[in-house]
Amino acid sequence: MAGNTNNAKKLTLVPLVLMIFTSVFGFANMPRAFFLMGYAAIPWYILSAILFFIPYAFMMAEYGAAFKKESGGMYSWMEKSVGPKYAFIGTFMWYASYIVWMVNVASSLWIPFSNAIFGYDATATWSLFGLSSVKTLGILGILWIILVTYVSTKGIEKITKVTSVGGTAVAALNLVLLIGGVAVLAMNKGEFAEPIHNVAKAFTNSPNPGYQTPVTILSFLTFAIFAFGGLEVLGGLVDQTENAEKTFPKGLTLAAIVISVGYAIGIFACGMFTNWSDILSSSDVNMANVAYVLMQNLGYQLGVAFGASEATSLVIGAWIARFVGLSMFLALSGAFFTLTYSPLKTLIEGAPKQIWPGKLGEIKNGMPINAMIVQAIIVIVMIFAVSFGGSNAEEFFKILVLMTNVAMTIPYMFLSSAFPAFKKKQLEGKVEKPFVVYKSFGMALTFAVIIGILVGFANVFTVIEPTLSSPAGIGKSLTMIGGPLGFAIIGFILYTVYEKKHVKKDNNNKKAS
Repeated sequence: MAGNTNNAKKLTLVPLVLMIFTSVFGFANMPRAFFLMGYAAIPWYILSAILFFIPYAFMMAEYGAAFKKESGGMYSWMEKSVGPKYAFIGTFMWYASYIVWMVNVASSLWIPFSNAIFGYDATATWSLFGLSSVKTLGILGILWIILVTYVSTKGIEKITKVTSVGGTAVAALNLVLLIGGVAVLAMNKGEFAEPIHNVAKAFTNSPNPGYQTPVTILSFLTFAIFAFGGLEVLGGLVDQTENAEKTFPKGLTLAAIVISVGYAIGIFACGMFTNWSDILSSSDVNMANVAYVLMQNLGYQLGVAFGASEATSLVIGAWIARFVGLSMFLALSGAFFTLTYSPLKTLIEGAPKQIWPGKLGEIKNGMPINAMIVQAIIVIVMIFAVSFGGSNAEEFFKILVLMTNVAMTIPYMFLSSAFPAFKKKQLEGKVEKPFVVYKSFGMALTFAVIIGILVGFANVFTVIEPTLSSPAGIGKSLTMIGGPLGFAIIGFILYTVYEKKHVKKDNNNKKAS
């Protein structure tokens, strides 16, 4: 009876695919991709699915299955595969990516807030104390960090319940985009708003003047890779899957196809109702607000297609923008409250306690309060540096998004680079192998190199592109690499100090005894 109960609770193929889909698929990736590359984004998403998503996801599945009894997550995976120093620096970089994410979202959160209130992005006109809109958003971001940090130390159960509604609404936006796009296309008798005169050209050339050179086009790879983020969660699903040896590879492959096709259809649907030159070429449109601009246009085009007046169509557009804004604001707020403490707590609990100076590693009432205060200070300093750096709104949000993409994809390189060492130990019998996709060391090494090259080159092109475009762009390049590099150095120093004080001391004591 007990065995039957356990089997009933395990994931079958369809629930597994749905769980992977909801963990990885992101609505905002489609409008942003269409804004940057038009239809030409689709081949890059498919390429990223084949060369990154599927092989990397299988790596995470093997890690999770082999170390399912370990509570440290990716820290344990890398520690058991390579060593504690590598694991700490890799996990510290993973944590750093969430710091950068917080810098980005704290400043751009006000765009969905504005859409929810006004039905459009009014942030370009906002001003506190006579400051520019960019600096105003920076100050609002700083105030948001202070508020979230304070509330998170007191308990956030009620807030997360409210914000979970936003997550459900964001999921519904995918259907609104697709069904709305098809409806506009049908009412316009099959005529695309973004015309396809030449198929080969439409799917290889970007309408965006900023994405015309080989370097800028290759830098788009970070967006395509970033769109498949969230794969670390898959490691914990293997032992929850019924008949995992067969079901998991099948489910993962099917999920990759569904996600890739979903992204492709979503990007394609954007062109059904949005003419790039008419709607997205304005200087007021940027990477942070393009999803709201595009969905507002969907509402307007639906009204026009069904014969509504200009005024009525604009009202429909404004209400769809409000729905998108409210959904995204609630979802991002919920994610923010969780990510304020969750990655930090994982890092502190996973690493050796002696590594943290002073009372930084203390956990009070289940929360790393001291570390959260230090984290808030770091985020505030970074927001201040970026927002008061002299960029206009478009450049400001571009730097924030690119900085986030680079930071969030670097941990992928740490995990994939550790995989050959993991596979070698597995083949030597030092690590369990309950679930195996990569049968040989050579196969594991080949795909680890492919992922490393893909992610590495994408990030290099993203970082150097501003400098190649303009001599003044070196500041943007340094901003993008400064955060991750700074955290890598801090992680290295923290572990080296710990190593000298404790590891070598313990080893000497063992030798003496």
